[in-house]
Amino acid sequence: MTGTIAGAPSPAPPVARELAASSGFLLARLGLAFKTKMVERLGRDGFDLHQYSVLAILAEGARQTQGTIAVALALDPSRLVALLDSLEERGLIERQRDPNDRRRHVVSITAGGRRHLQRLRALAKQFEDEFLAPLDDGDRKTLHSLLQRLAGEHDPRCGFAPTGSSAEPGG
Repeated sequence: MTGTIAGAPSPAPPVARELAASSGFLLARLGLAFKTKMVERLGRDGFDLHQYSVLAILAEGARQTQGTIAVALALDPSRLVALLDSLEERGLIERQRDPNDRRRHVVSITAGGRRHLQRLRALAKQFEDEFLAPLDDGDRKTLHSLLQRLAGEHDPRCGFAPTGSSAEPGG
């Protein structure tokens, strides 16, 4: 058993240097690691990332249609219906026919949904703090600012204006 201590696992083999030299590769690899661990953490509390996302969207104020939620989360509408069914069964959201268009449903968060969302936010914050622990506050702010710029260019659903635009984040 060369290079290992009896009973101790071997260290993971390194990725190719050219991959480790790629910012895109590192971003994807870290994103996947973050998502995988976050899914596990939320799962222990009986939730998944999409459920958390729906509650967070609804907590921002106005009631949303099922269609706008599906677009915001890039989810197939049929997948969203099952997701909303699970949240409604738990009393976390309510769906009602849109009085202006009977073909649509509007969705709103309940008081119970708000309470669960607070718990999910605390879990997410704790996990993010653990994941980003190697970075000091200044590095975290810089990383977040850079990620906002990239999101503005590549995913307008994140609510950030593209680089060069005068619009403020969140608008």
